[in-house]
Amino acid sequence: MNVISSQLSARQDLAGEAPLRVLHLHSGNLYGGVETLLHTLARLRHLHPGMEPHFGLCFEGRLSRELREAGAPVRMLGNVRISQPWTMWRARRRLRELLHAERYDAVVCHMPWPLVVFGGTVRAAGQKILFWAHSCHNGQSWLERMAQWTPPDLAISNSRFVAGSVASLYPEVPAPVMFYPVELADAPDAPEWRAAVRRELGVDDDQAVIVQVSRYEPWKGHLLHLRALEQMKDRGKWVCWMVGGPQTAADRSHFQEVQATAQQFGLGDRVRFLGQRSDVARLLAGADIFCQPNLGPEPFGIVFIEALWAGRPVVTTAIGGALEILDESCGMLTEPDNPASLAASLEQLIASPDLRNRLGRGGPARARRLCDPATQIEALRQLVITALGEGDAG
Repeated sequence: MNVISSQLSARQDLAGEAPLRVLHLHSGNLYGGVETLLHTLARLRHLHPGMEPHFGLCFEGRLSRELREAGAPVRMLGNVRISQPWTMWRARRRLRELLHAERYDAVVCHMPWPLVVFGGTVRAAGQKILFWAHSCHNGQSWLERMAQWTPPDLAISNSRFVAGSVASLYPEVPAPVMFYPVELADAPDAPEWRAAVRRELGVDDDQAVIVQVSRYEPWKGHLLHLRALEQMKDRGKWVCWMVGGPQTAADRSHFQEVQATAQQFGLGDRVRFLGQRSDVARLLAGADIFCQPNLGPEPFGIVFIEALWAGRPVVTTAIGGALEILDESCGMLTEPDNPASLAASLEQLIASPDLRNRLGRGGPARARRLCDPATQIEALRQLVITALGEGDAG
């Protein structure tokens, strides 16, 4: 038995199978899929008392607020700009003090940024490092090249698509695939939500609602979506809700372009921009079709799982992680960057409530099979144990 195994076994003997304490490091200044995952780990930690998640962030914001509201331990390490080395030195000192004062079994760095900022500090403290790959990597950006200086003990990939790219960063590091745990809570109030939200937004009973929920990044396909809707504007009774708001200067520029394009295409009365919302489950209940036609490959796509769980057929382009989530039981895959293909799929669903209902009925089972939270959190615990040298995660 190796030293780490001996220490873990001794701690379990003394503490009666004490939970693994895992510190998750992330920037915390934006909000998207990674932040949704971290919030889920905090909210659902009761599902697995064998693992105790802690969080280290650099920036206050929506994520830090939600983690605290969930009752999770959150340590703020201070704002960091890599272009300002003194901010990194200060944050590293705080992390060093935290690792000295607290006992963690492993540290998980989400994305290359925290690995660049904190990887050396974590390694110097003798901690095991897991890298959670949430995006496709090619090892070419300056941030990824810097992240290669500290190879992790294990790299978790959120899809097979992403796992295929991790070797460009760490060719010698195992990169097992683990789909995200997604909070799949029953919503007995969904029928009431549907009626209420449609009433609030002025949607008739016989109108089909298409919804997209995503950040305002060009690769999320807002403009392709509008190009397809333009082809449909004189056919069928439908409206489209675009949910989300810009978080960066680049997002704001794209958001303005999307709004201007909707007006240019004559879709001003059909496409409604709902901004940032905290009631996405209500909006999904009020919608009929979820559509996010990515121009670039989605690494995974938590929102696809959320839409499936809500019983909404999902339409997206046949690239990236979507190919691992959707099948003919629950959604439709369209040709990449092809507005005619996208329009044809949407029109087929708008014209056929029976098809929408059939695909919608297949969604919850698919979501549960891929992302059941208790199953996936246990899978994460097993991966941490593997990184500690305690056994096989399979």
